[in-house]
Amino acid sequence: MNKSMGKRKMVALYLLLVFVAMFPASLSAKDAVMGKIEFNAGSHIEKTSGVWIDDQYVGYVKELKGSKSVLLLPGVHNVTVRQDGYKDYTQQVFIQPGKTVLVTVAMEKNLTGQYPTVTSTLKIEVDPPRAAVFVDGAFVGHVGEFEGLGRGMLVSPGMHQIKIALPGYRTFESDINALPRQKVEVKTRLVKSNGPVEAPLVQTNAADVKRSAELSDSASVSH
Repeated sequence: MNKSMGKRKMVALYLLLVFVAMFPASLSAKDAVMGKIEFNAGSHIEKTSGVWIDDQYVGYVKELKGSKSVLLLPGVHNVTVRQDGYKDYTQQVFIQPGKTVLVTVAMEKNLTGQYPTVTSTLKIEVDPPRAAVFVDGAFVGHVGEFEGLGRGMLVSPGMHQIKIALPGYRTFESDINALPRQKVEVKTRLVKSNGPVEAPLVQTNAADVKRSAELSDSASVSH
């Protein structure tokens, strides 16, 4: 019963977020029964961290304002903020009708991760660029951080599973075989969906992933 109620809660949250994104102007009449979460983030790390509400990815901290503000039904909700190389930041919030809850994000560096000595470079170009990126089940950031000239992500050579997810779109998955000191490029356009985003399996640490602007000779794979 609890599992079923949890699934219904996630679906309800998803539908609300899609409604907010598509019809922000029509929400004014409903503001009295909804509550809102605002985020306070000091550094670039906090601002680019991904946000989950009740285990549903909703976007990254910096963008969750204005028309993309998180509006929730009254009650208790769990907020989780994730960043590659940092410990998860979690907070339980109590939402009241017409009230705003301020969440101050403070990320603590995870000192247990070790980076490989030999690496490959992963380039990602995906539309929309606000989608979340997962490597081998670990959240590593949003697409916009890894696309463009001089941007990329270092991974250990070998097979890796790439997953890209965003509410309102079908989750994209692809396996890559990264050769040492070469570049692998993943390109795609997410397809819109009427159903909830498939919840990615999130690990708390990605020891073999490191962001980097260093680029080398490439062997590209695109979709």
